[in-house]
Amino acid sequence: MKKLEPQKKLRVGVIGLGMGENHVKGYIEHPMADVVAIADPDEKRLADIGDRHRIGRRYASAEQMLTDEALDVVSNASPNRFHKTLTIAAFEAGCHVLCEKPMAMNAAEGREMLEASMKANKRLMIDYSWRFTEQAMALKRQVETGMFGEFYFGRTVWHRRRGIPPFALKGNQKEILGGGPMIDLGVHRLDLALWLMGFPKPVSVMAGAYNAIGTAIAKHHGVDYDIEDLAAAFIRFENGATLAVEASWAANIAENELMETRLLGTKGGLVQRNVREGYEFEAEIYVEHAGAQFDMKLHPPMPGVRSAYWHFVDSIVNNQPHISTGQEGVMAMEILDAIYESAQTGRPVALGASRQVREDA
Repeated sequence: MKKLEPQKKLRVGVIGLGMGENHVKGYIEHPMADVVAIADPDEKRLADIGDRHRIGRRYASAEQMLTDEALDVVSNASPNRFHKTLTIAAFEAGCHVLCEKPMAMNAAEGREMLEASMKANKRLMIDYSWRFTEQAMALKRQVETGMFGEFYFGRTVWHRRRGIPPFALKGNQKEILGGGPMIDLGVHRLDLALWLMGFPKPVSVMAGAYNAIGTAIAKHHGVDYDIEDLAAAFIRFENGATLAVEASWAANIAENELMETRLLGTKGGLVQRNVREGYEFEAEIYVEHAGAQFDMKLHPPMPGVRSAYWHFVDSIVNNQPHISTGQEGVMAMEILDAIYESAQTGRPVALGASRQVREDA
């Protein structure tokens, strides 16, 4: 019998070392991943993270890393405006790509990335990390049993009392980020709700966006503020369900950090939220049985849940489908585009075929 050769570790490169250090840490945990190269134009950050994680191959240019290194996987944690170009470059270099959220600056860019992944026959995954919490995974498993029936309404939010990131106070951020807290924070909670709901088809969006607090803070720093500090939207789906989504970097609320996704179904309801205004989560389920109403708290959390990075490597190594796909990323971007358009025009925005005609016109 022919002796099977041991499977080689995937060679991983990480672009952008702000959020990207979390990517590095995630891959290092997997026994079949080897982070061999990192890229970032910030020389100090490149040296610090390279030394901290013992990564010798360091590049000021992501393009140079893709040229010089024979990589299997690239994690793209660059600023939003570089997601499309660097992801497509990685596909052209023969790599699978995990891209930070938001997928791109807009849906058109997202579709280009998806097409490039199909052309290269390489995987594209979006780093929607809140799916990979124990409570979220446990809720998804309960959803798949049918215990909630059909979801017909939801509300998903991420608010901060005062949390405008420093990079948003440098001016001209719309060109770099594509938007403010809705595209930065809201996309996480939007994705979580859509995933739990089973990705119903969105048909219309009505939204508003505000910069009542951010403008004053930015003026204090001597810069113009050209993005929102709070946005809210109401999304209607083809199956009749609706979803409210809210996100803010600055809002006059009690909590320093408030994250909550609440979905109501015909048989039961659920909530996933942060506790103590931090980054730990809890989940509860509400059902009616034999005429009585019950509240159930998910405890202990579901074991064996790993990070998005572990999941991506596992999927490639075992040749299995991955979640957080490029297609799902494009749907989120289409909704975000509609949110910003509706907020700007003050009118509802239709999605689907009618919107595609407008984009192609």
